[in-house]
Amino acid sequence: MTTPAPTYTLNDGHEIPALGLGCYQLDGEEGVTAMVAALEAGYRLLDTAVNYGNEGDVGEAVRRSGLPREEVFLTSKIPGRHHAYDEAVASVRGSLETLRTDYLDLQLIHWPNPSVGLFAEAWRALVDLQAEGLVRSIGVSNFTPAHLDRVVEETGVVPAVNQVELHPYFPQEQMRAEHERRGIRTESWSPLGKRQAPYGEAPVADAARTHGVTPGQVILRWQVQLGAVPIPKSATPSRQVENLDVFGFTLTDDEVAAISGLARPDGRLFGGDPEVHEEM
Repeated sequence: MTTPAPTYTLNDGHEIPALGLGCYQLDGEEGVTAMVAALEAGYRLLDTAVNYGNEGDVGEAVRRSGLPREEVFLTSKIPGRHHAYDEAVASVRGSLETLRTDYLDLQLIHWPNPSVGLFAEAWRALVDLQAEGLVRSIGVSNFTPAHLDRVVEETGVVPAVNQVELHPYFPQEQMRAEHERRGIRTESWSPLGKRQAPYGEAPVADAARTHGVTPGQVILRWQVQLGAVPIPKSATPSRQVENLDVFGFTLTDDEVAAISGLARPDGRLFGGDPEVHEEM
């Protein structure tokens, strides 16, 4: 077992592991087996969503792992079709029922879907659900500064987390600065860059040779040193262990800067601009 990741304290006082497992497409018996392997390897954060269709499998993996519920940080996300206040409340209650748990450690709004214009209602629902104790921390995903402004203006409550696309080709420097200013923890989806992972880029490959680690470990360590919480997905136990084992070495400031320098004008993986991209 790899040593579990250290934790960060969120703006609401709760702690979040510094690295987790993305659970998209980990479903069915194979998915449960993969998630149990990750928990046995030392992972303590599992990230799912209503739209992933696997909340039941995530809950089953936690039970099979034998770990106490309070040792596993569970995250889910409200889909766009559930943004109206009552539907958002029902969505979270449905997630709890499907996961078979009494609370979620972190509940996010999956996408703002600005053309629908109801994300602030979903946020008010999360504020109320947090007050009820059904969710411990509340946050958002794929929100821009304008979206953050609106939910804070309407409720006075600052999200604890904003989960955004973040990888070496799209390091989100301005968004991370916004988060830092507001006291929001950045969480990174697709932290390695998926099929476009820059393993062969000189800053990554050179750092891997220097530190005797893999290019993937270099990128995840870069994420950690940016202060972000990466949630790489892997169903392969050996890769899970490798991805979690990034807390025993440190990149130099120059190495971090060089990897950040791989940024492209729009390095998004699929054009997921939250101003226009919407998911229901």
